[in-house]
Amino acid sequence: MYNTTGSIMTTEPFLIHQKCRGMRDLLPDDMVRFRRIEDAFRHGCAAFGYEEVKPPTIEYLQLFTALGTLTPSMVGRIYSFLDWDGWTGERVVLRPDSTIPVARLYVEGLAPRVPTRLFYVTNSFVFDETGSRQRERWQCGAEFIGGTPVASDVEMVLLTQDIIARLGFDGMRFQICHAGLLKALIDELGLGADAKQSLVDTVLDGNWSGLTDAVSRISDEKHYLAPLLDLKGGSAGFLSNIRALSSSAGEAFRNALDQFIEVATLLDELECRYEIDITAVRSFEYYTGLCFQLVSVTGEKVGGGGRYDDLVPMMGGPDIAACGFALYMDQLMRLLSEAPYTADCVAVVCEEGSPSIVCRTLSAAKAVRAVGRNAAVGIRRGVEFSGKYRWIIRVTSAEQDMVELIDSETNDRMVCSVVEAVDRVQS
Repeated sequence: MYNTTGSIMTTEPFLIHQKCRGMRDLLPDDMVRFRRIEDAFRHGCAAFGYEEVKPPTIEYLQLFTALGTLTPSMVGRIYSFLDWDGWTGERVVLRPDSTIPVARLYVEGLAPRVPTRLFYVTNSFVFDETGSRQRERWQCGAEFIGGTPVASDVEMVLLTQDIIARLGFDGMRFQICHAGLLKALIDELGLGADAKQSLVDTVLDGNWSGLTDAVSRISDEKHYLAPLLDLKGGSAGFLSNIRALSSSAGEAFRNALDQFIEVATLLDELECRYEIDITAVRSFEYYTGLCFQLVSVTGEKVGGGGRYDDLVPMMGGPDIAACGFALYMDQLMRLLSEAPYTADCVAVVCEEGSPSIVCRTLSAAKAVRAVGRNAAVGIRRGVEFSGKYRWIIRVTSAEQDMVELIDSETNDRMVCSVVEAVDRVQS
């Protein structure tokens, strides 16, 4: 219903300044966590030779649908609308995925340059009709296009583990699987086209019971399939045991298993800790090889990725291999239970007083900034910055050139000159 001005009328109460359901405000403490993760990610990517890109928020819908890269359940969960150009229009979407836009970016702007290492920090959008789940999701991602398959797979694992180490997360589980092997396993079942597609759709949606039941029905004939589904090993030797049982398997199954063993063997030699779990793969519609996911100590998935050798050529680019991964910012931010002190910032405070005290306070803050540190000034009675900033310089009316320096981390306090205080916070 519209009123006389053309605005939508509603009988329900509406808070004018209420944010959209499923959206999230990132408050100052949230942003401290956000930047800490982002900084660790950027430094890790730079250490491995990756370059930053930023794809647009809006892409053509056909970029996702024509390539068959959206599951049936995902197609109904994207934000799409017509982007009018004169009397014709193209349907566009708010990107529901970041790997596909970066692959398009490569094809349009960088191909055929190889190898190409790219990273990005972006948001993506997935519709949820209840609004109870996040519709905007931030992630840090990296893509390695044109690298040697096994070596680049292992590099993805090493880079991910490097970033997690920079963040200081303990107990993170690193699960690996192989999309090509899973697809070959489904082919081994000998299902008709409709039954096979139905099974693939259920697996893509995270329901593995149908696959488990189908494997159990032919376990006597193909006894190497059930052990693969149940495998929860931590070395290439577990996969080699499956290989010894699969001499009667099809060529695609054996080749995919050999590739998986090759990657796992190299990870073993590099002393990388991981778990093999073939059921860890999700959304494998465009993945072709190694896949992995990161799981926190609470059992929450906080990142993942894999190999997608067919994606770039499907977009009209060169026939080259590619792999990538993403870390999920919202989940990782929750793992940082306490926001660290505001980076490189010193609080310079005084209680309300004479103009000379205010002047000394502003002058002390200026001295802090002159040595490359940030300074937040607080001028009011009872001002309190402990817990937010590690260093606090408190200007009092006692002595003209003396201040009180407070270390919030140790609660140590000392009276010193402004010069001494600046030297201490700079070190």
